[in-house]
Amino acid sequence: MIQLDRRQRVTLVWASVAVVLAGYQGSILVLALPAIAADYQANIPALSGLGSILALGTLGALPLAALADRFGRRRLLAVGVAGFSLVNFGSAFAPSLADLAFLKLFAVCFEVLVVGVATALVVEEAPPGGRGQAVSVLALLSGLGTGITVIAYPLVAPHWRWLFYASAVGIVVAPFIWWLLPEGRTWQSVRVTGSAFRLLLEPRWRRRVVVLAAMFALLAVLLEPAGLLYTVYASAFLGWTPVDISFLVVVSGGVGAVSYLAGGWLTDRYGRRGPAIALTIATAAATSMSFATAAVGFFIGNVLWSAFASAATPVFGAWSGELFPTRARATAEAAIALAGAIGSIAGLGLVAALSASAGLGGAIELGGAAAVIGALLLFLLPETKQQPLPE
Repeated sequence: MIQLDRRQRVTLVWASVAVVLAGYQGSILVLALPAIAADYQANIPALSGLGSILALGTLGALPLAALADRFGRRRLLAVGVAGFSLVNFGSAFAPSLADLAFLKLFAVCFEVLVVGVATALVVEEAPPGGRGQAVSVLALLSGLGTGITVIAYPLVAPHWRWLFYASAVGIVVAPFIWWLLPEGRTWQSVRVTGSAFRLLLEPRWRRRVVVLAAMFALLAVLLEPAGLLYTVYASAFLGWTPVDISFLVVVSGGVGAVSYLAGGWLTDRYGRRGPAIALTIATAAATSMSFATAAVGFFIGNVLWSAFASAATPVFGAWSGELFPTRARATAEAAIALAGAIGSIAGLGLVAALSASAGLGGAIELGGAAAVIGALLLFLLPETKQQPLPE
């Protein structure tokens, strides 16, 4: 177990609070999507369009992340939590699917910002030999936020708006993050000069951004439609109830929680590149299997998908933090997330176009090949285990 001093523990606590809130509020739409679709009488193409609009929200996180590289992590984390909490609270009053999509567009912007900045902060402040484990704790607590939604929704279903009402708690918490979260020592020790965007365009960093961005874009072609529409698939094609779906999410979440910690230990012991490639290919296989089989295969595939994807989260969190300089680390995280959003839009468009002929499950499966290609691109990146963070 990694040893942290008091400042590092306080940093991890408040960064964790931020990602718990992001995990809870960001998961409401997915868990409640069948009820939302029923309320607004939305079909699969309409829901795919909703997902594409949400993916565009990542674009707004990029300039905000650049501010985090220039003005520090603490303030942008607090602003991000206040931003997505306020917008998600407003989403409870959306009269139409278009209005909900418009509001969630801004919520996604702030959610992506918070997750990226929190990850950068934790990587910067953790001991070099424990960066993977520190990120795994952060990822585990983000999953806890999703777990709150999983437990709460069956109790209030189909009243999905109630979950958005509860988002107001983040508005109260945000000032405490501003006041109590210490600014990162690593960021304070670096002299910020020039534009983070310009720095990332230098040859040394540009290659790394391009490779990781391409990988996450190709992976998102599969995972975004699968992650957004699996509740709709279970409800409409397998006849599952909200309780059935929540049971699946609880089991997958429990396995995923253990896998977060296992992934952190794995990457600190065996490095970044090998585990990242193996876990990404395994994630693609398990996700495709979920939609290629009936109810039992769907259940098993989802559990394996959760296990492999969760284990990969701290691997990529530590690796991406170590690949980029402190002066542009948050910006790089946002740029990679933006590339993932582009892949998400492509994947959702593919599903919308092919679901009528291939079926929803068959359309999602086709993204598996893209994810495997993305995993192979990772061979182009260097191993960075326990290396000093570039400034």
